[in-house]
Amino acid sequence: MRRQPALLVVGLMMLLAVGCASPPSRFYTLSAASAPAAPPSSRSVSVGPVSVPASVDRPEIVVTDGPNQVRIDEFNRWASPLKSEIARAVAENLVLMLGADRVTQAAQTATADVQYRALIEVQRLDSTPGEAITFEAVWVVRRTAGGQSLTGRTRVREPLRESGYPAVAAAHSRAVARLSEDIAEAVRTLEIAPR
Repeated sequence: MRRQPALLVVGLMMLLAVGCASPPSRFYTLSAASAPAAPPSSRSVSVGPVSVPASVDRPEIVVTDGPNQVRIDEFNRWASPLKSEIARAVAENLVLMLGADRVTQAAQTATADVQYRALIEVQRLDSTPGEAITFEAVWVVRRTAGGQSLTGRTRVREPLRESGYPAVAAAHSRAVARLSEDIAEAVRTLEIAPR
């Protein structure tokens, strides 16, 4: 007979555990642009390092809740570190935009011989679900032979028509595509510049 109260306690504990279960985490990535591919070329580019502000350099997606206020969403996360997501998306975009067969991330090409290096410093990456994302980055594209370089700034404010996190990730993907276009244009400009 003493067994029934013990089973009742175990059953109540299980109900409490199920009731306290947190929602499942969702993971997001940045996607490459869907643009027509440029004609094939033998260009080689190394993307990175990429730096991001410390306030968003975390697995959780950071959203703006109001003036001087952010919220770290524990259950909506980037699939990999944000700087890696940006470097990967830029590299994938440059393959299409430049027709280049050798575009890699800097971490993969520390000693590799490449024609161009693109360094990126993201200075602002704000996400306000249901409103807009703001993305600002300073970049340098350097031709390794001769050392010529071009520096630029990419600013994107992308309105959001939807309030969910998929819309936030898609808008940041479009901003990174714009950054990639600016870098691709810098590579093309350096290619025809006198050495």
